[in-house]
Amino acid sequence: MSDVLLPVAIALPLVAATLPIALGLKYDDIGWSVAAVATTALAVLAAAIGIEVARDGALSHALGTYQPPIGIELVADELSVAVLALVAAVSLATLVFARVAGPRGNSFYSGYLLLVGGLTGLVLTGDLFNMFVFLEIVGISTYALIAADRSGASAYASLKYLVVGTVGASLYLLGVGYAFLATGTLNMLDMQVQIVEQASYADPLIRASYALIIAGLGLKIAVFPIHAWQPDAYQRAPDAVTTIVAALVSTASAYALIRVSYTVFTVDFLAANDAITTVMLIVAGASILAGSALAAMQSDLKRMFAYSSVAQFGMIVAAVALANETALLGGIVHLIGHGLLKFGLFLGVGLLALGYGTRELDDLASAARSAPYTTGAIAVLGLGLVGIPPSIGFLGKWYIGVGAVESSMGGGDPAGIGIAVVIFVSTLFTLSYVARVIERFYFAGVGLSDGHGEEHGDDHGDDDHDDAHSAGPNDGVAADGGHESATSDGDSPLTPVEGASRSRFVPDRVPSASLAILILAALTTIALGFAGYALFEWFDPYLTEVFA
Repeated sequence: MSDVLLPVAIALPLVAATLPIALGLKYDDIGWSVAAVATTALAVLAAAIGIEVARDGALSHALGTYQPPIGIELVADELSVAVLALVAAVSLATLVFARVAGPRGNSFYSGYLLLVGGLTGLVLTGDLFNMFVFLEIVGISTYALIAADRSGASAYASLKYLVVGTVGASLYLLGVGYAFLATGTLNMLDMQVQIVEQASYADPLIRASYALIIAGLGLKIAVFPIHAWQPDAYQRAPDAVTTIVAALVSTASAYALIRVSYTVFTVDFLAANDAITTVMLIVAGASILAGSALAAMQSDLKRMFAYSSVAQFGMIVAAVALANETALLGGIVHLIGHGLLKFGLFLGVGLLALGYGTRELDDLASAARSAPYTTGAIAVLGLGLVGIPPSIGFLGKWYIGVGAVESSMGGGDPAGIGIAVVIFVSTLFTLSYVARVIERFYFAGVGLSDGHGEEHGDDHGDDDHDDAHSAGPNDGVAADGGHESATSDGDSPLTPVEGASRSRFVPDRVPSASLAILILAALTTIALGFAGYALFEWFDPYLTEVFA
C-alpha cells in the first residue's frame, strides 16, 4: 500500500489550500498555521516516499478504477523523489520567512498551498496531459502570488508572466495533442513504446510534438531569448514569493523537460534528430552567455540572481540536448543544486531587505560588519553558484562540462566542445558579479567605521530601547513587504531599519529562525558537494534505465 503515498502527497496541499479561506470566515490569521501543518506533513510524506523508492525501486499508482495506459498513473523514481524532496524542503522553509516578511492574509496562504500542490503533482505524474494540468495549476497560482502585494509594478510583472506562461502552456498542449494523434495514448511509458511500434523517430508528427513541447517548456523555464518575464517577476514579487518561485517554479519546468525528453521520447529519438538537438544546444549556449553577461550588469541583487537563473537553466537544457549519461547526470545534479542555491540566495537578499531596508548592491558597503552571518551565507552560496569546490554547484557544472567533451570525442557532435567553452566563459562572468557582491560586503567603505564603534555599538544593547540608528523618516515598509533603502550614500555604514529583529546571540538584525535556515542551506550546498559518489549511486538506477 506504499504507492498510496503518491496521491496523498498531491491531495494534501491541494485540499489544504481550501482551508485558509474556509476557516478564515471565523479565524483571521489561520492561514499560516494551516500552511505550516500541510507543508510539514508533505515533508514527512516525501521522506516516506524516498525511503520506499530507495528500498524497493520506483513506485506507481493508478488513480481510480482504470489501469494505465487508459487511466492516470502516478510514478515516483529516483529523479522525481529528489525534486519532490526539494519542493517539500523549500516550501516548508519559505513559510518561516513568510511569517515575518509577508505577504499575509488567508488568501495568500491558499495560493501558496495551491502552488505547492501543483508542483507536487507535476513531479509525480506519469501522464502527459496530467502534467499540463499541473503546469497550469503552478502557473495560475504563481501569477497570483507575484501580484500578492497589489502594487502596480508586481501586477505588471505578473501580467507579463501570465501572457508568456499562457503561450508556453498552449505550445506544450499542442505538442501533447500531436503526440496523442501519432500514438493514441497519453501515458508516458506507453507513449514511449508506441512511438517505436506505431510511429517512428522520423515521423513528422513526433518531431513536431517534441519541438512544440520543448518550446512551451522553454518559455516557462525562461531560456534566452524568451526570458524577459523572469527578471521582472523575481524583482517585483514579494521577497518570500521570490524565494519559492526562484527555487521551484522554473526548476519544475526543467524537470518536466528532462522527464519528457528521456521517459517519453528517449535518448534514441534525440540521437536520431540532430537538427532538434543542435537548435537546443544553440539556444542553451546563447542562454548561458547572455544570462551571465546580463547578471554581471545588475546592481539590484534580486535582478542579478534572476538573470543568473537564465544562464544556469541554459546549462540544464544543454545537458538534455547532449544526450549522454555524464551530461544528464550533471543536468540533474545542477537542477537540484541550483534550486537549493537560489532558495538560499533569495532568502538572504530578502533578509537584508527586511532588516536593513535595501537590496541594492550600492547600498551594502561593508554589510558584513553589520550582518556577518547573513552576508557570509550569501557569499558561500554565491561561490557555490560560481562552481567553486566543494559545492553542489561545482558538481553539476563539472559533469555537464565533462559530458559535453565526451559527446564531441570520437567523431561525435562538435557542438559539445562549444558548450564546454561557453560554460567556462559563463563561470568567469559569474565569478565577476559574485566577486563584486563579496567585495561590496567585506571591503567597500572600510575607512568609515571599525565596525565596533558608535555606528553599531548598540547592536547588543538593551532590548527595551529603540536603535539609535533606526531608519529615518523617509524609510519604511515597501509595497512588496521589504523596505525602502535606508541610505542614499553607497559608502555609508549599513544601519538597520526601525523595528528590525534583534538577537542577543548574533549581531545580524534579521529574524533568527530565517537566519538559521539560511545558514543551514549554505552548509547543505557544501555537504552535497562532498556527496558526488552518493548522488551518482542514487541516480544510477534512473540513468541505467534511460541509457539501457
